Amino acid sequence: VQLQASGGGLVQARGSLRLSCATSGRTFSNYAIGWFRQAPGKEREFVAAIRWSGGSTYYADSVKGRFTISRDNAKNTVYLQMNSLKPEDTAVYYCAADGAGIRHIVVGGDLDYWGQGTLVTVSS
Repeated sequence: VQLQASGGGLVQARGSLRLSCATSGRTFSNYAIGWFRQAPGKEREFVAAIRWSGGSTYYADSVKGRFTISRDNAKNTVYLQMNSLKPEDTAVYYCAADGAGIRHIVVGGDLDYWGQGTLVTVSS
């Protein structure tokens, strides 16, 4: 089972980036997929999550209205569209999957699968 995060890079403040989390190795139709981030010197924090079946979503207050999480069933990929980026969004972003559902991802815990991180740097 693999979760492959990609799409990070350097962007100016108020710019946009789209991260991708490509999944493989199993069916995630009964899973929720989440994005997390960890800034230098800070703890990892929840960003957004989506239920693969049904598509319900949940966002951290800090990104609500700026970030959008979505999934493409045909490509087995979850996206995080990030708009109006701020320097404080700078972090390594990770995707994760869990069979216990979206609530388990939101509250944090021992999730089933993690991808490697992708670095997002927002310059002021």
